[in-house]
Amino acid sequence: MYSEKLAAVGCATFCSLTLNRYKEEDYLMLSGIQHFTFCRRQWALIHVEQQWNENLRTVEGAIFHKKAHDGYSAEKRKDVIISRGMAVFSPTLGVSGVCDIVEFHRDDKRGVPLHGREGRYMVYPVEYKKGQPKEDEADVLQLAAQAMCLEEMLECEIAKGYLYYGEIRRRIEVQMEETLRQQVRDSFEEMHRYYERKYTPKVKRTKACNACSLKDLCVPRLLKNPSAKEYISKRIEEEKED
Repeated sequence: MYSEKLAAVGCATFCSLTLNRYKEEDYLMLSGIQHFTFCRRQWALIHVEQQWNENLRTVEGAIFHKKAHDGYSAEKRKDVIISRGMAVFSPTLGVSGVCDIVEFHRDDKRGVPLHGREGRYMVYPVEYKKGQPKEDEADVLQLAAQAMCLEEMLECEIAKGYLYYGEIRRRIEVQMEETLRQQVRDSFEEMHRYYERKYTPKVKRTKACNACSLKDLCVPRLLKNPSAKEYISKRIEEEKED
C-alpha cells in the first residue's frame, strides 16, 4: 500500500525490505514515539488499550497538521521537490507513519537518484508542531524516526531534518546523531515489548498530567495506592510490631 504513494514522488528500490525484522501486521505507529517519550502510560492507554480523549491541545494540533498535509501531494520548486503527507515505514524498527513534509534537494554530487526524476537529491524530513520548542526530546525523536524510515526505504543517509514550530514560525535544525538514533531504536524495542505483553505501565504523577487529554482515563491519583502485595506486607509488619 505504501509503494504506490512512494512511486508518485519517485522513490528508489526497496531492497531493505528483504531484511524484515517485523511483519507489517506488527508495525507500531511511528508517531507513538512522541506519546511514549512524554509518558509511557499515556502511550499504552492510546496504543495498547485503544483509549482516547480530546482536549483543546489535541484538537488544535490536529487542525495544524491537517493544514501541513491535507492528503498526499508533491510539488517542485526549482531544484526542490516537496512531498506532503508521505507514507513511510521501517521493517527494522517495526513502524509505519506519515511525514508532514519531505524535501528532496537536488545535489548531483551527494544525493541519491529518484526514479523518474533527473539528477540526484538530498533528503530532509520536516515535522510541523503547533506550539514552540520543548525541553523534552519527544519532537526530536519523532523526527529522527522519520529520517531512519526514509533512510531504509531510499537506501540513503540523512544527516539532518527540521522541526517547524507554529508559534515561532520558523524551523529548528536537528542533526541526526548516533546517540539520537540509538534512543529511537531503544524506544521502539521497549514499545514492542509492552505491546506484545499488552502491558500498561504505572507512572508517577507530574505537573504534565494536568495538560494530558487522558488524565480522567489514566486517573494518576489512584496510582499512588499500594498494590495488594504491598498492602499485605505492610499489615504483616504492623502486626509484628504490635
